[in-house]
Amino acid sequence: MKVVGLMSGTSGDGVDAALVDISGRGRSLKARMLATESLAYPRTLQMRILTASVSGTVAEICHLNALLGEWFANAALQVIRQAKLRPADVALIGSHGQTVHHLPNGIQAPGVGAIRSTLQIAEPAVIAERTGITTIANFRPRDIAAGGQGAPLTPVAHALLLKHPRRARLIVNLGGISNVTYVPRGGGQEGVVAFDTGPANMVLDGLVNRLTNGRFLMDRDGKLAARGKVDARLLGKLLAHPFLSKRPPKSTGREVFGPALIDELVTIQKQQGLSIEDLLATCSMWTAKAVGTARRWIKGEVDEVVVGGGGIRNRAIMAHMAAVFAPVPVATFDALGWESKAFEAVAFAVLAYQTATGQWGNLPAVTGAKHPVLLGTIVPGGGRW
Repeated sequence: MKVVGLMSGTSGDGVDAALVDISGRGRSLKARMLATESLAYPRTLQMRILTASVSGTVAEICHLNALLGEWFANAALQVIRQAKLRPADVALIGSHGQTVHHLPNGIQAPGVGAIRSTLQIAEPAVIAERTGITTIANFRPRDIAAGGQGAPLTPVAHALLLKHPRRARLIVNLGGISNVTYVPRGGGQEGVVAFDTGPANMVLDGLVNRLTNGRFLMDRDGKLAARGKVDARLLGKLLAHPFLSKRPPKSTGREVFGPALIDELVTIQKQQGLSIEDLLATCSMWTAKAVGTARRWIKGEVDEVVVGGGGIRNRAIMAHMAAVFAPVPVATFDALGWESKAFEAVAFAVLAYQTATGQWGNLPAVTGAKHPVLLGTIVPGGGRW
């Protein structure tokens, strides 16, 4: 079955699309990459998304939901064209959408206790209408309804596609937020441990944007961080962040590691007289050490660390990762035959396939859900399902 996966992460920089040919069930599932595409948002749209996630009006989020539906549909059509296929050749689209808010710990409601919630936009009805392809979206809410945190969901794909018969792997995604999946030797979903570890590109990008007054949106290739020196006092303060010591299941987002944290870091930078290079070097090390804390929640040995996501382009983070995990080797998804930046899109293609074939897509031991569930909302496309 040919499936398109669509993903836009917490950095809100664009849509990653992957066209995958998937077959089999359970541990015999196989997937082959046919094409990938990245459709970058204009800077103005990225800023609207990031602002909406903190202080967006109902009208703004309503409009962005429909607008991003168009962007996601375009990304799907582009990756299909790149593979020299037609929309009619594709059975399914799995769209993660764009997260604008994630409240995994809930807000107290009178008479019912804490209500967990999450909101991803990019209207799937628009995607299905523009492409004519059945679209599955809104994956996270069903897990939350079953008592989970709605995240992380990619560990199912990690366990199915990145397992190794003789090596236990720690799969790391360096997106806006970093997350890990421990896949024991031999694979299978039993024994998989996964959770968010905390900061990654979201903090670094936010600092660069703020400290350059919007002239730059990222520290490209980690060049600034590589020139800086890690400040031990600030690093110690950052490593004491309560999220790092919280027991899984746990997930997080911009609500914890977004604008309020950037404000705090900029204030500390001024108080301590740190250069932008030193601040970025310290936060890059924080990212790597936060990932390293994952080992306290994992019982088995780690034979290999495999890293994906946009953060692999940041040489400073990757150098720190190698130091944190030494002597365990650190490789990238690309070394395993998967394009690092596109793998999360692949994961949502797999999750859509799971739902379409009647297989549950969450791991209750990972998300905290009471039981396995089929994930997502199904929007038929072109009158077929």
